[in-house]
Amino acid sequence: MTAVQLPQLPRGRFPRRVPVRQILCLVPLVLVALAAVQHHSLLAEGFGHLRTASWPWLLVAAGATCLTWVAAAFTRQGAVMQPLPKRRLLLTQFAAGAANHLLPTGLGSSAVNLRFMTVCGVPLARSSAALALYLLAECVGRVGLLAALLIAFPDALQVGTLLPHGALGPLLLGVGVLLLVAAGVLLLIRRVRTTVFSFVRTALGEARSVHTRPSRALALWGGSLAFPALQAAGLAAVGVALQLPIPPAHMALAYLAATVAVALVPTPGGLGSVEAALIVALVAAGGPAAVATAVVLAYRIITVWVPLLPGALTLGALLRLKVI
Repeated sequence: MTAVQLPQLPRGRFPRRVPVRQILCLVPLVLVALAAVQHHSLLAEGFGHLRTASWPWLLVAAGATCLTWVAAAFTRQGAVMQPLPKRRLLLTQFAAGAANHLLPTGLGSSAVNLRFMTVCGVPLARSSAALALYLLAECVGRVGLLAALLIAFPDALQVGTLLPHGALGPLLLGVGVLLLVAAGVLLLIRRVRTTVFSFVRTALGEARSVHTRPSRALALWGGSLAFPALQAAGLAAVGVALQLPIPPAHMALAYLAATVAVALVPTPGGLGSVEAALIVALVAAGGPAAVATAVVLAYRIITVWVPLLPGALTLGALLRLKVI
């Protein structure tokens, strides 16, 4: 009886290549489906409130949301000296918004933009420095806008209702402990200290270069102010659409206060934490709890859930086309 010989595969190779990029293209869609299932009750209630709202003001909120991606693109370009392709930069911000809502806060958007800049030929060290400069500018713009509104409307929020009694002390203590731990790591671990100091030098050099170009500096700081202002304007428009009895400027102030308060909460896109903080802030601004809840749910539908699926599709397409 003759033995049947099977064809031998080349050593060290798989019979078929694993389609890693195709799998990655499907991951955003799977995450969208999981998030929608997890928050199905919130989605149903939010869409119910949208049916009773004034549509012209909802269109204003949708327009402000679209302009946030333009503001983000300006800020990203302002943070790096090398010109980036404008159309792909704008599409990347749209896709990064979806990634930001599917991963812990800030990580998705940062990873997408870091990959985009490196594909565009920006060295990794400079891309990381530009990313840090963008985050700093966005933080300064948001906090600066909040401070300006607090000065203009000092009585808009009942600040005592934003934090539970006695919560400020433990919060400051926790921040102090984190700073001490970070300082200890820098002092005791030489490799970490060397890496951090090298990164800081690169970041400072990139920041100096950017600010020698007025167009770059204007894009960086103008975009960093426009981005939170447009987000706050979107919430105010939804509040007007649902007849929330609060002045629009006070609604914008409540939005900025809430988003600054939850900036360090590591939840995907702030899902859950942002809604709760916004409702508390709007109630602190004088709004009825029921209407404030309706406004927040409708606002999150417009700004998060409606763009999420097309944003995930755009993210998959950019992965497939090797833009990121």
